[in-house]
Amino acid sequence: MSTAQADPHVPQHAAIEVDGHDLPVFCPGPKSPLWSMHPRVYLDVTHGEPAHCPYCGATYRLKPGVVLHGH
Repeated sequence: MSTAQADPHVPQHAAIEVDGHDLPVFCPGPKSPLWSMHPRVYLDVTHGEPAHCPYCGATYRLKPGVVLHGH
């Protein structure tokens, strides 16, 4: 049985915290540097769980205490 560990060659990202004004969440975000561009993907963070970009591995999550209305 093996244990999953983070690959030391893949940069680890701090979670990007978003609030209701940032929805819908997509990656790469509008403030991403040009070198990090990849096809845009929309990520669902509305269920309280973090979402991970399948291209770059960036993690997005709702800021603690954010209450969503109509999402």
